[in-house]
Amino acid sequence: MSIESVINNINKSNNHQKVNYDSEMLSIIKAWEKNNTKPRILLHSCCAPCSTYVLEAISKVCNITIFFSNSNIHPKEEYLRRAFAQKKFIDDFNLVNNTKVLYLEDEYKPKNFISEVITRELHNEKEGGKRCDFCFEMRLDRVAAKASELGYDYFGSALTLSPYKNSNSINKIGYEVQMIYDVSYLPSDFKKRGGYQRSIQISRDYNVYRQCYCGCIFSAKENKIDLKDVICKAKTHLNSL
Repeated sequence: MSIESVINNINKSNNHQKVNYDSEMLSIIKAWEKNNTKPRILLHSCCAPCSTYVLEAISKVCNITIFFSNSNIHPKEEYLRRAFAQKKFIDDFNLVNNTKVLYLEDEYKPKNFISEVITRELHNEKEGGKRCDFCFEMRLDRVAAKASELGYDYFGSALTLSPYKNSNSINKIGYEVQMIYDVSYLPSDFKKRGGYQRSIQISRDYNVYRQCYCGCIFSAKENKIDLKDVICKAKTHLNSL
């Protein structure tokens, strides 16, 4: 079965409910291996910890570029700290594993994100609700557009590693975004098969910075995060580099 047939079968049968997206990804990878291909994938990552297990799991079967597109992260100091942590992990991972994972960073436009959230009246949504779905859509749209522009074979996201993120929603949005751009979506549920637990161990092994909140100002307020403390710690860390 060709790779195109696998993807078409997934899209036809996928009603985005009770779907094992990890199995869908494995079917696609099996097709790559059968056809002796290593596709180019632009993979969105929200932070270094979410990329840890993902790179371990699939970097040998495809050519990955991590796309750090996260205008939702607030404040700027925290954004810069997470971006640095992502780049450092990729460098360290490549050195240890003899891989060639690349890093690409999107423009940081937090005002656009906040404005859209308020315009859509999502600022009072609870974490895990419609505001998060919008955030997924925003970032998946960015990675798909960039992947199409640069000629990648697939786009996807490491967001599905987190047990705190709705993988069903992420994949549903991914398939919807795929219909807009000339690039295929790679379904995933990276927390399956012990992925999240493995990410914690890899983070420890590589001394990866693990943040204490999702990222946006609305999430921070909901979880009573002391943003002054976040800024202070981020500045101290960045100044020590």
